[in-house]
Amino acid sequence: MADDHVRCTYNDIHKLIAKASERIQSEFKPDVIIAIGGGGFFPARVMRTFLKDPATKRNIPIQAIGLSLYESLPGTTEEQLGQTVLRTQWLGPSKALLGRRALIVDEVDDSRTTLHYAVTELQKDVETELLALPEAERDAARTQFAVFVVHNKLKPKAHDLPKGIPYYTGAEVDDVWLDYPWEMKDIDDHDRKAAMAK
Repeated sequence: MADDHVRCTYNDIHKLIAKASERIQSEFKPDVIIAIGGGGFFPARVMRTFLKDPATKRNIPIQAIGLSLYESLPGTTEEQLGQTVLRTQWLGPSKALLGRRALIVDEVDDSRTTLHYAVTELQKDVETELLALPEAERDAARTQFAVFVVHNKLKPKAHDLPKGIPYYTGAEVDDVWLDYPWEMKDIDDHDRKAAMAK
């Protein structure tokens, strides 16, 4: 029986990340990954495998931020769901990002609301930290951000990313419902349906 879900397997996602990481490593060369929880955790971990420092073969660190757009959290109203991004976890002092090349990772770019929030708020935090430095040191210490999503939905977005932010995707997809394996309780059934769809 057909439905309107597109089921992505772990192998599908692994291969999309592997391919995208070649371009990211050659063009952006991140030295820290910022995973947006919960969908960005798995892609960020896989991405790290492919973005090892070429000289030292060391892994680059992963930081995590928790953002909620669709979850009903204590104190949220019906009007906020799907409209207002709420922080559930954030980075500490942003001095740790100064002078870094930070790749922000999430699973899907749907409305772009969460990605826009993550980038602009992280930029604000860094700018605040830069004010504490002598003016002559600020440009060298400015953090460079880029974004990677496993899937970009081809649809109008609620927000644009700030100018100059490199944007990478594993795949462009129509505005479809994506089922990710880390959301499934029955992974065998998920993989069976994904194989049938192929």
